[in-house]
Amino acid sequence: MRLLPGRAGGRHQRRPRRLLTALRWSLALVAVTAAALALIAPGAPSPSAAVSVATAPAAPVVVAAPVARTVTAPVRVTIPSIGVDSTLTDIGVDATGALVPPADFAQAGWFAAGPVPGEVGPAVLAGHVDDRSGPAVFFRLEDLVPGDAVVVTDGDGQARTFTVSRVAAYPKTDFATAEVYGPTAGPELRLITCGGTFDRSRRSYTDNVVVYARLQ
Repeated sequence: MRLLPGRAGGRHQRRPRRLLTALRWSLALVAVTAAALALIAPGAPSPSAAVSVATAPAAPVVVAAPVARTVTAPVRVTIPSIGVDSTLTDIGVDATGALVPPADFAQAGWFAAGPVPGEVGPAVLAGHVDDRSGPAVFFRLEDLVPGDAVVVTDGDGQARTFTVSRVAAYPKTDFATAEVYGPTAGPELRLITCGGTFDRSRRSYTDNVVVYARLQ
């Protein structure tokens, strides 16, 4: 899947960098496409007018028959080291296969067609980095370092702590789809936002920041 680009007024001053086709492990037969995150800022054009920020997949990935969920859907993500404490909303794709991030720039989203955080596989959380008015929910995502904690709480009130293993940045024109969304031996988490340089001509950032984390 792709994500639609935003129309932010410009890049905000940020710290130096340190650095979604999730394989669906559940639900019905689907076609999953390669993902790269961009933002939809207030006043952004309709999806039909938006600039594509990711290459289309060579072919859909056919996933096995649906299986029962073993973990309750997530409702909140907390990242103490960068001050994130956000409710989670389900996010999906539009008719073109572009992942649509939350309308609220202060809120993160969970790609509900992929694994639930705590299930085997790479669960995907995505959020905006900023908009015209300033920082958004994942503005400091790139500041995470290995060992930092990401806590995801489900609808039953159970909190699961994931430990950051690494932070990477990928050009949206060369996104590491298999590395980010391929199958994993255990429960993992991917947090994604925009990064790199703000391209004013395309009204979008050039890169994606991806945080990898594993369940403790």
